[in-house]
Amino acid sequence: MTGKAYLVGAGPGRADLITVRGLSVLRQADAVLYDRLIAASLLDEAPPHAERIFVGKRPGCHAFRQDGITETLVRLVRSGLQVVRLKGGDPGVFAHLAEEAAALAAAGLPFEIVPGVSSALAVPLHAGIPLTWRGVASAFTVVSGHEVTPHGCSGISWALLAASPTLVVLMALERLAQVCNYLIAAGRNPETPAALISRGASADQRVLRATLATLPARQQAAQLPPPAVLVVGEVAALADRLAWYDPAQFSTGPMLWDEL
Repeated sequence: MTGKAYLVGAGPGRADLITVRGLSVLRQADAVLYDRLIAASLLDEAPPHAERIFVGKRPGCHAFRQDGITETLVRLVRSGLQVVRLKGGDPGVFAHLAEEAAALAAAGLPFEIVPGVSSALAVPLHAGIPLTWRGVASAFTVVSGHEVTPHGCSGISWALLAASPTLVVLMALERLAQVCNYLIAAGRNPETPAALISRGASADQRVLRATLATLPARQQAAQLPPPAVLVVGEVAALADRLAWYDPAQFSTGPMLWDEL
């Protein structure tokens, strides 16, 4: 039997944010390599015989190095298994998709990329924040907080980041104060609405609303846990008016799509 890899986005937080295609291939997997931020109940959707391998990462503690993940993925597919590489959010957004797909391609092994719901989009929406707003914000920028330097994020200047109508910073907690201070120094109004969303789209979601200038101090007092998404821009003010998600009503019950 020919092995194949499926690089699948699991979505953020809730298990039922995975796509229909993602759930379908997960239910046919022989092995699942999964990250730290996926919903744990998704592992129950894999067949009983499927090997489940945790390859998650957290600051200072990696279950596998990235090259180890890639080598394991290639080895399992080469042995003839149907392998699901299950990633939080969308696999193409800060998730090492390029390295893993390139290794599979170089080995001549078949693979499929299954897009997922990105935390950059879904987490703000679960806080009542759309990233665009007609007449107010017609564009948005997404960057990783892990890439913050005095010069910008991933080589993008702070002037460009500060000029974006809506700025979304993933993995934002560790460098929250630097991000806010750099944006203000680059010309962003200190009174710009800002929201920090902790553990978005889950039973533990918390939202901290403030201004760009006051958010770091508010977070220092609140101590919201990671992972967290930062939204800067006028759209963040909508969180007061459009809040709809009640974490208390979050369900961790079984998936309901048994017909798939």
